[in-house]
Amino acid sequence: MSSSALSRLANLQRHFHHSEKGGSDGMARGLVKISPDVSDALLRGSAVVALESTIISHGMPYPQNLETAKEVEAVVRENGAVPATIAILDGIPCIGLSIEELERIAQLGTRAQKTARRDIAHIVAIKGNGATTVSATMFFASMVGISVFVTGGIGGVHRHGEHTMDISSDLTELGRTPVAVISAGVKSILDIPRTLEYLETQGVCVAAYKTNVFPAFFTETSGCKVGLTVESNRVCAKLRFYYATIKLGLGTGVLIAVPIPKEHATSGSLIESAIQRALKEARDKNITGNAETPFLLARVNELTGGASLASIVITLVILVTLELLHNDGGAESAS
Repeated sequence: MSSSALSRLANLQRHFHHSEKGGSDGMARGLVKISPDVSDALLRGSAVVALESTIISHGMPYPQNLETAKEVEAVVRENGAVPATIAILDGIPCIGLSIEELERIAQLGTRAQKTARRDIAHIVAIKGNGATTVSATMFFASMVGISVFVTGGIGGVHRHGEHTMDISSDLTELGRTPVAVISAGVKSILDIPRTLEYLETQGVCVAAYKTNVFPAFFTETSGCKVGLTVESNRVCAKLRFYYATIKLGLGTGVLIAVPIPKEHATSGSLIESAIQRALKEARDKNITGNAETPFLLARVNELTGGASLASIVITLVILVTLELLHNDGGAESAS
């Protein structure tokens, strides 16, 4: 990556870090452990990319989860930024994990509690171990001044959510935490049209990369249109709508959805068939609430012979790469 492209990503970091030192924010930062690499990068105004840990603990088995986590972090480093995988270990929120800590969260697997914003205080109080979801990762990233968070897919409104009111806290977090979340869209096991409607209600700006159709996590399209398209791969130069969000003090995040490339996309019909079967099995077994999504993801993986899980792994790496690999030519200043 060229020095000027790195400079723009660093400028993005400085531009978004708008909290004043001291006060409640300063006190909160004293309650977390920031790794030396992340701390140094933040002090220097260098590029830092937040990563969640639920995909490690709950997304795939050990040791595949550990190898994937290492590979994703390596992609970030190789492209000139610092990865900040976030988790709670022994009651301490950790922003940036060492190799030993990555291995620990990977080995804990589902014994680490899946931790959304509502669970943070409890896990800290009991000195427990928590793998952060999108909402908790956004919360901690914003707390320490990390403005870019890359993940595979966010949560959303569950199917039949109009009856159950089962809506992921990821969506409300996007409505109140100023972090740019870059993902492959919303998990295709969810109700994507209602999810986009809910994000609109929360005042969240939703954009798609080089398309006007929102992607569906496993596949490149959901059939739902979005109002904003990021046309250039010079992402930092084209995030002026996010700059405006921060400058105006709107207090919301933005969601940038990146479809997985055609050559890596699993057949939509294959995935949809597997999803419908998994949903029926979940209903038959009365699996609901926060236990439903892990069950559905695991079952879809089984029914598709591992294709969906492979797509998640590839997506994570590609998303980070797309965020960090910028074409230098003709980019606008991020200032």
